[in-house]
Amino acid sequence: MNVSSLKSAIGEASFDDDTISANDSRPLVLPRPYLLFLGSEKNPGFAKSAFGLKDWIPHECVGEFSYGEEALTVGLPFVPLDKGPEHGAKSLVIGVANAGGVILDEWVPHLIDAMNAGLHIISGMHGRLVEVPTLKEAAKRNDVRLIDLRYPPKNIPVGTGRKRSGKRLLTVGTDCALGKKYTALAVHRAFKSRNLNVDFRATGQTGIMIAGGGIPMDAVVSDFESGAAELLSPDAAEDHWDVIEGQATVLHPSFA
Repeated sequence: MNVSSLKSAIGEASFDDDTISANDSRPLVLPRPYLLFLGSEKNPGFAKSAFGLKDWIPHECVGEFSYGEEALTVGLPFVPLDKGPEHGAKSLVIGVANAGGVILDEWVPHLIDAMNAGLHIISGMHGRLVEVPTLKEAAKRNDVRLIDLRYPPKNIPVGTGRKRSGKRLLTVGTDCALGKKYTALAVHRAFKSRNLNVDFRATGQTGIMIAGGGIPMDAVVSDFESGAAELLSPDAAEDHWDVIEGQATVLHPSFA
């Protein structure tokens, strides 16, 4: 299965007026380029999405927006929200996360400003944009979309354990922020440079933003995790590699 067919099969989107979720039969097409939203975050450890996008698809990132004293930077030009479209941005991506992955009240006025400028909003948070009434109203008013990535596809089957054709490399670790995604992307890039038949399979929000498709594994009901893994990496040619972004850790008591 190639990248475009993977997007159709599992990087799916459901359109409900002004909303999108990875949840229906239409391909997930993320409006690019991105403007990265950093809020007032000061801790680089909570900006993995922003750093990941800047490091792996810098050509799709026009700049960053933050507010407050000592807010962090990922090294991109500062772009005011109302100037985002002038710089080519199509979407504002929430590039930071907090404990629990909630949409902070202090973010809402800035997200509305972005939509007033014509930008779609993309979020990989556990808390969903579409559940904030004022954001839904602003999206409808401005004819833009709220794009929540942490929706698994519908009707994930139970895993079968059947041996699939093709080759697979899975990055796993003993910590939640060990570099599994970066390792997988680096291996994928190296394989591509050697003209190997390879795809990167994304399992988290940042990987999905980079690849344009995937399954948010931490949003899948545990009974169907194995089935989701089989769906993510289906039968392939014998010389084909799937480099799969691992999630969480084999040892952490909270995020196993």
